[in-house]
Amino acid sequence: MTTGSETLLNAAHTIVQRGLIYGDAASNMATTARLWSVVLGVEVTAPQVALCMIQLKVARLLVTPSHNDSTVDIAGYAAVLRECQVRL
Repeated sequence: MTTGSETLLNAAHTIVQRGLIYGDAASNMATTARLWSVVLGVEVTAPQVALCMIQLKVARLLVTPSHNDSTVDIAGYAAVLRECQVRL
């Protein structure tokens, strides 16, 4: 029997599957950072994008705390954040 945390971490492995569709996650965060930098008029980094996406999911959890998808996404973005940090 798996625990809730094991289930969460297994679900976060979808990052690999999404990578096949959208490309490398850290590269995507870097592209998003460049785009956000233009819109915001300040330099945004790939790790900051990942952190902002985590905060977006936290904001959603404040409204619907039991929504599992947001929790899984936070785990996934935490993994993406680590990938971005390693590449710095």
